[in-house]
Amino acid sequence: MTDNWYQNAIFYEVYVRAYRDSNNDGNGDIPGLIEKLDYLKDLGVDCLWLLPMYPSPLKDDGYDIADYMHIHPDFGTIEDLKKLLDEAHKRGIHVVADLVLNHTSDQHHWFQAALKDPSSPYKDYYVWSKTGKEFADARIIFVDTEPSNWTYSPEVGEYYWHRFFASQPDLNYRNPALQEEMLNVMRFWAKLGLDGFRADAVPYLFEREGTNCENLPETHDYLKKIRKVLDAEFPGRILLAEANQWPADVREYFGDGDEFTMAFHFPLMPRIYMAMKKGDPAPIQWAIENTPSIPEGCQWCTFLRNHDELTLEMVTPEERDWMWQQYAPDPKMKLNLGIRRRFAPLMDNDPAKMRQAEAILFSLPGTPIIYYGDEIGMGDNIDLFDRNGVRTPMQWSAEAPNAGFSDSNRLYAPVINSPTYNPQKVNVADQQKDPSSFLNFMKHLIRLRKERSFLAGSQIKFIDAGNPSVLCYLREDGSRRMMALHNLGEDTVSVALAGVLDVSPRKELLTNTVIPQGSESIQLKAHQSAWLE
Repeated sequence: MTDNWYQNAIFYEVYVRAYRDSNNDGNGDIPGLIEKLDYLKDLGVDCLWLLPMYPSPLKDDGYDIADYMHIHPDFGTIEDLKKLLDEAHKRGIHVVADLVLNHTSDQHHWFQAALKDPSSPYKDYYVWSKTGKEFADARIIFVDTEPSNWTYSPEVGEYYWHRFFASQPDLNYRNPALQEEMLNVMRFWAKLGLDGFRADAVPYLFEREGTNCENLPETHDYLKKIRKVLDAEFPGRILLAEANQWPADVREYFGDGDEFTMAFHFPLMPRIYMAMKKGDPAPIQWAIENTPSIPEGCQWCTFLRNHDELTLEMVTPEERDWMWQQYAPDPKMKLNLGIRRRFAPLMDNDPAKMRQAEAILFSLPGTPIIYYGDEIGMGDNIDLFDRNGVRTPMQWSAEAPNAGFSDSNRLYAPVINSPTYNPQKVNVADQQKDPSSFLNFMKHLIRLRKERSFLAGSQIKFIDAGNPSVLCYLREDGSRRMMALHNLGEDTVSVALAGVLDVSPRKELLTNTVIPQGSESIQLKAHQSAWLE
């Protein structure tokens, strides 16, 4: 557990409800997650990111929090969480959890108190309007479900503000009492031993008339306050920002190294898919070259998928339409400004494409995050509501009826049963025994990445490989260097090593192949990658 451990770590995003059901009530739980820590250690995971596990009516899968200071009874108890932290730390695995700052559930006792008594001090914990016409320049985020950012409350006779679902009223950060409440929420979980927090939806904390109510200076001021308290009272903990914004705006969330420790790199993610579908390296190169430098000690988090839709907010409208055509041919695959599909279906369940996407992600700057189940190529269920189609039970084995997830006959969501992705075709146990499986490729890739800490750094040099479909870049730190080659096209290509790339590699790392001395070229099949050392 060293300082700056997060800079060369492998993060794993786990939805506790979906992972392992220890008491057969149909819901995954914290004791079930503890059972699987050795699996995660063997995979090479350094940090678990836990999705919300707090009491909630679950209208937004736990992001609608009804009580910040307890564990949802489906998931276990505070004591279970303490045991998870102890057992994870014994294995050298850090644990971070969601800190949902922007909103609560409408069932939270603060909001209920405001409804029952408009003179209650809790009414000022939220944002109200007599007309519902303020902040007209703020966009609607959930365009598929919400006609407005304001919803009328007949109990109060006023409108309340919400950037997400109407069941999630936004908190009022202009109230000093509310600010202190949220600092105490952070303190409560940090005292229990969490190694940090992934802060949800941080661009929207403050509102101001005449603005789009995103990325306001007031928001940054409060986030710096959170960081200051965390550093002073719990040194060594991290803050990870979810700010789905353009790189120049996201850069501001690092401050001068006094705001967030890490931030998701949203613009890169869709451009990996774009580049692979077009057979053109330009989108990836554009994303990296337009990534601003960040303060020392800070880091980007990179990813291919997560629990939300594959967001297309950080592309142009024309690019968004093209991505929908290519990756969401069925209208049910679209959601808001994104695509609600998992990684393997997006890759056509093609092992070469799946390996290439991961080989790109793991060879670029930043700290990679794996979404649970993607390491075995799990499928999705687009017939489920909203984003639930990518939050189905983890497939541990071919065992009927529930893939080793649970012995209950009533699950929170059905196990995938499609011909391609059912547990007889996709599960952990079978892939552990198959040396050529995607799971074992991921373990190999993770090991290669962790052995080369310089890959997490920002130094990258793009190189023209002499073929328009080949993405090529050099990664080095002065003493070590590696060249990554990715044939994004559908045809086999030959890349000259000596004349064009001016390298004499000794080994191809992904296949663990020795390259004969004096080799003049390397052949790459369709969607084949090579890490040359």
